[in-house]
Amino acid sequence: MRRMLGFLIGIFVGALVGSTVALLMAPESGEKLRGELRDRGQGFMHDVQHAADSRKIELRGRLDSLRAPRDF
Repeated sequence: MRRMLGFLIGIFVGALVGSTVALLMAPESGEKLRGELRDRGQGFMHDVQHAADSRKIELRGRLDSLRAPRDF
């Protein structure tokens, strides 16, 4: 769990640094670039939420299997 949290923090920091560099180096107008970055950010957040939801479903399944009565 700790590794996954570290991974997600790394992705977030990388995206933040990348978007900052893109803003500074962009040949497009600021308004157009901000709109594009906003769309990418929303897509990124959607992907992260989807991954988190998938992981939650997987972990709930494992937890349910561990809680189930065992036959000896």
